[in-house]
Amino acid sequence: MKCLIIIPAYNEALNIEQVVDRLTKEYPQYDYVVVNDGSKDETAAICRKRGYNLVDLKVNTGLAGAFQTGMKYAYALGYDCAIQFDGDGQHNPDYIADMIAKMEQENLDIVIGSRFVTEKKPISARMIGNTLIEGCILLTTGKRVKDPTSGMRLFNRRMIKKLAYSMNYGPEPDTIAYLINCGAKVAECQVVMNERTAGESYLNFTRTIRYMTTVCCSILILQWFRKKEL
Repeated sequence: MKCLIIIPAYNEALNIEQVVDRLTKEYPQYDYVVVNDGSKDETAAICRKRGYNLVDLKVNTGLAGAFQTGMKYAYALGYDCAIQFDGDGQHNPDYIADMIAKMEQENLDIVIGSRFVTEKKPISARMIGNTLIEGCILLTTGKRVKDPTSGMRLFNRRMIKKLAYSMNYGPEPDTIAYLINCGAKVAECQVVMNERTAGESYLNFTRTIRYMTTVCCSILILQWFRKKEL
């Protein structure tokens, strides 16, 4: 399968070279695109200087906007699948081949790179939220997704088109729940995540609580008002 690695990047000047250089040196079989989401730091300048494949958004559109831009790029260039890949170094490209193989073998629409297929969740405030979202998805879809907040997700061409040209379908757990209810075939593949190499995560404690509350409300309530179609 012809696969595109989509790297949404916002203020990742400290990480982007390490992420892209590893991909180009160790995984040349995959194409990639960095979607600079209106960064205020030197992310775009570094990408241009290094000759990286770059889509440079002049204003910050948020993760959903950057992700959708990457999906439009993937669809326009005819990719069979596209994987959402963080620009902070936390996602490990070693597992991309396993995720693609699982998608092909089981004819899946979405494969989630999951930390908890074979491993237990640690006890922390963030993992409590992760488990709460898992429960909401199970309640509304009948399917257990053990790592719903993982941002490492592989989408087939049908999903690429859906996510590229449908409004308000960001790369979040509520979208996964909605797509499952639409009939999408979703499975998880065990991966190991890296620690962020530099910079700070956007999600502090307050934002984490707000995020978990918003996602749970969307899964339990808002998705039922969306038209269900693929």
